[in-house]
Amino acid sequence: MTMIGNAFLKICGITRLEDAQRAANLGADFLGFILYSKSPRYLPPEAYRALSINLPAGPKRVAVLVEPGADELQAIRALGFERFQIHARPEVGLEIVASWSAIVGPGALWLAPKLPPGIEFPGAWLDYANSFLVDTYHPEGFGGSGRTGDWTGFAHLAAAHPDKTWILAGGLTPENIRAARAQSGAHFVDVNSGVETRPGVKAPLKLDALVAALRD
Repeated sequence: MTMIGNAFLKICGITRLEDAQRAANLGADFLGFILYSKSPRYLPPEAYRALSINLPAGPKRVAVLVEPGADELQAIRALGFERFQIHARPEVGLEIVASWSAIVGPGALWLAPKLPPGIEFPGAWLDYANSFLVDTYHPEGFGGSGRTGDWTGFAHLAAAHPDKTWILAGGLTPENIRAARAQSGAHFVDVNSGVETRPGVKAPLKLDALVAALRD
């Protein structure tokens, strides 16, 4: 992986080959593919399989899922993904979180708890993954809202658990990425709607501007 400036970059919500290629050419470390059917950026597994044949080498491929069953996660793993970003409610049983970790391994698992304001991070989850994604809460869904989150809270989490990788998501754009990183201290960012013309379609000039801001 190659950092841009001093940050790792994931471009999420990829549905088109040309967007994957541009993100790779710009130096993105990860490409995210949303396999959650209620997302406006949903990419069915069979569509991903067809797309994956021509995906650029370099960026690692991230499957984005919401509370998958064991059989679903096994099937997605068989498609050749290298990381598994799983969004889940904090009340999900710890045995389920442990099963995800057992299936893909803690090094490949990114846990993304859906935390309402005032709810503490589920500390017990820390034993099951090496990486955690902090996204903006909104009651209707699991990420992808385009709303910015609690950057100071992110900084506190990362400082409290420096042995883990912390990924900042939620409403990040070329215009606010510098401020977000300055306030959060994030060295790993996940960008989706902030570089789109519409859900699942990336804007080349916005991608260029995001990378330029990270390099600045």
